[in-house]
Amino acid sequence: MHVAVGIVAGADGAVLITRRPDHVHQGGLWEFPGGKVEHGESVIAALGRELREELGIAVRAAEPLLRTGHAYPDDRRVLLDVWRVTDFEGEPHGREGQPLVWASPGEMEQFAFPAADAPIIAALLGEVGKTG
Repeated sequence: MHVAVGIVAGADGAVLITRRPDHVHQGGLWEFPGGKVEHGESVIAALGRELREELGIAVRAAEPLLRTGHAYPDDRRVLLDVWRVTDFEGEPHGREGQPLVWASPGEMEQFAFPAADAPIIAALLGEVGKTG
């Protein structure tokens, strides 16, 4: 599965994370917002669509951060195209009823994430180390 992932950061550097519904694969874990890239859809188009559907925001600008793949023990495979959202319109809120939290990269260890998100968290922590 190909997934577009958005790193939405506030002015203070905190990053928006959402909790997966309990009834889905990896349910109850926290993740960065995004969703499946549909057939024929570009990653940036998928990112804009998913963040509008999930968070009620319009992506004005985004830049690629990283691309990573992960294979789960149950043979599910995911390819994550991770983009840093550099400008957006609207106030993020859980349009699908999902809880939202703003967390600094250093606070990420307090939340349980899917294993596929580990490289994203490492990249965010690495950026903090370069600037801090």
